[in-house]
Amino acid sequence: MAVVQGFAPMLAGALIVGVFVSILTGVESIGVCNGMTGDDLPPPRDVVQLYKSSGISNMRIYNPDSHVMEALRGSGIGLVLGVINGDIQGLAASQAFAASWVQTNVRPFYPDVKIMYIAVGNEVEDGVAQSILPAMQNLEGALAAAGLGGAIKVSTCVRLDVVTYSFPPSMGTFAKPYMAGIALFLATTGAPLLTNVYPYFAYKYSHGDISLNYALFLPGTTVRDAGNGLIYTNLFDAMVDSVYAALEKADAASVRVVVSESGWPSAGGTAASVQNAQTYVQNLIKHVGQGTPKRPGPLETYVFAMFNENQKSGELTERNFGLFYPSKSPDIVPKLYRGYGTSLLSSSLT
Repeated sequence: MAVVQGFAPMLAGALIVGVFVSILTGVESIGVCNGMTGDDLPPPRDVVQLYKSSGISNMRIYNPDSHVMEALRGSGIGLVLGVINGDIQGLAASQAFAASWVQTNVRPFYPDVKIMYIAVGNEVEDGVAQSILPAMQNLEGALAAAGLGGAIKVSTCVRLDVVTYSFPPSMGTFAKPYMAGIALFLATTGAPLLTNVYPYFAYKYSHGDISLNYALFLPGTTVRDAGNGLIYTNLFDAMVDSVYAALEKADAASVRVVVSESGWPSAGGTAASVQNAQTYVQNLIKHVGQGTPKRPGPLETYVFAMFNENQKSGELTERNFGLFYPSKSPDIVPKLYRGYGTSLLSSSLT
């Protein structure tokens, strides 16, 4: 099939949603990230309606978009509200800026919008990372001053590369010195550590050392961690438990992990296919209710992402993680369209 730039990836990515919708209802530990780096996305009210009609109870957004916040009023959808990386240093340097941020982005909406966490940055790198903790502290103080102390938890979203020696999982320890202070802060406030966990990328860059079945939650691989005696049958559990091991070594064993992103691309790179994306998302949703070998019990997890985002930079896979078509037009592939989004709710998913 000829590939029209920006269209074929959306078609492929949307095909996994039937599996997603069919098993999602009643799975309270699952949410979906609502990325907005695209020029063809539905309006926020339509997106919120699609979350509700699909039984998706939680949403993550990456910046405090007022249109999305208004659309969420009264929806009952739990929200992870993001602070853009560009605001972190300002928040760290100024309590007044933190107070203004809360008064602008939180106070007008809460509790009509069910804000659960504020995520101070996403996968922050370089020198800005040193500002994460003071920014978190200032936001925590601003929430308390606004009468919201304890009601909304303040955290940050990290990549798994903040952990070194992630295999075996029991060897996990924080590779970045600033993480020790963040971990202790979270332990003090009772907030979780938001962690982006992608078996896809670990598999892709493993040069054959990791099997595809192990990355997709499929049978065939069993790994025993000699450090703690636990048995691992999938890469996702091993990755999450390496973060728990790092938290323990940072004297923050009480901190729980929330998986703030996880997904599999449907096109654009190594092992990126509709079938693999279907398999990963379906198995992820089924699996997280039981937790990991180290921490059994429901593991709050956010699938990335609601839509393909045609303006994301980087490799083509970055634009192919969506569960739904962005377009509302019924003219492209009529049988696949339903309502404002696009879902394949039948044949090819069985």
